[in-house]
Amino acid sequence: MNLPVANLPLFLGGSALLLWWSRHPLRRPGSHGFYRFFAWECILLLILLHREAAGGQVLAQTLLILSLVLLGSGFGTLWRHGRHQAARPEASMYVWERSTALVSSGIFALIRHPMYASLLALNWGMYFRACTLAGLPLALIATLFLWLTALADERECLAFFGPSYLDYMGRTKRFIPYLF
Repeated sequence: MNLPVANLPLFLGGSALLLWWSRHPLRRPGSHGFYRFFAWECILLLILLHREAAGGQVLAQTLLILSLVLLGSGFGTLWRHGRHQAARPEASMYVWERSTALVSSGIFALIRHPMYASLLALNWGMYFRACTLAGLPLALIATLFLWLTALADERECLAFFGPSYLDYMGRTKRFIPYLF
């Protein structure tokens, strides 16, 4: 990978921030936050690798816009309907993740993981800005880690919400409505 030297401070600073932000989940290997950290690192590298690319490609721009739409919709719905004030003490989870109510409205009526789908769209949107040989392994590895993140999150939700989450899984797709 040919990451310009000028990006090294950005990578080190971004990685330090991601490490601090993920300090609790990284203590729990196998948790969704553990895998998410590695996806974030790959996406950070991909952003730095392709940040100078023109970015005018229709596919890349569409995916980047979709990423923002999914993030806003997922975060907003989870924040409005998730009942975060109730006691759910997992230190490895962020406040908005500590929902004691199964959220199945809004974007969550179509897909279980809109925020991970947002990261997938960001990941591939940044890859398609330049389509480099160095970027492809990063995009594929980030995709793998996001898939592992979703699987771990589903295990955690099944343990917390029980049969109602299993029923919810039967009604929704993981990342793409009606498909996958």
